Amino acid sequence: MNLEILYEDNHCLAINKPAGLPSQGDSSGDRSVLEIAKGYLKQKYGKPGEVYLGLLHRLDRPTSGVLLLARTSKAAGRLSAQFREGTIQKRYWAIVEGMPPGPEGDWVDRLEKAPGENRTRVVGSEESAGKEARVHYRVLRRAAAGSWLELVPATGRGHQLRVQLAHRGLPILGDLKYGARRRLRASDGGLRIALHARGLVFEHPTLREAILVEAPIPADWPESGP
Repeated sequence: MNLEILYEDNHCLAINKPAGLPSQGDSSGDRSVLEIAKGYLKQKYGKPGEVYLGLLHRLDRPTSGVLLLARTSKAAGRLSAQFREGTIQKRYWAIVEGMPPGPEGDWVDRLEKAPGENRTRVVGSEESAGKEARVHYRVLRRAAAGSWLELVPATGRGHQLRVQLAHRGLPILGDLKYGARRRLRASDGGLRIALHARGLVFEHPTLREAILVEAPIPADWPESGP
């Protein structure tokens, strides 16, 4: 499988992750982005032995878009610090069922992992186990199935955008786990959701300059551009 390379140099590799492909190996045993990307580097540069490639963050299996990887341990350390400190800017596109109450706004919730399940849920502020999740939304346009939104999260919780939208009666198209009515298929025949990591801005680990990486929407996206 060929990956769409969005940015590449001696320290960083950014990929437009296809929906349906796991970011890293899981219990399914399916090939992952990390595994395929290592094979790409090994072949391109004729590298003997194991290829180093650091996974800095993850996208859910049914989500597409920008996935940033580190080609050196130095880059991995510096970029991981940026993710921890929240200085990396992430922007997503989503098509949701329904329409938000206004053209743009901010949502703040407390989230926690549901015990024994691969799900996240919103909990009351008095429940200390929850972690704060913040996101800014903007309506780009009405879509055939509901609304096309731009989402800029200020935090990076597991399933954050999926559960914050579903909590407001706006499940992402195809996201049956969080209440969507319509099923979507990825290009490989697996399930996808209408959530796409559209763009990411990071400080280059050695050049110390801002790098913008954007991922075009893939062929299996359910709508034309906004």
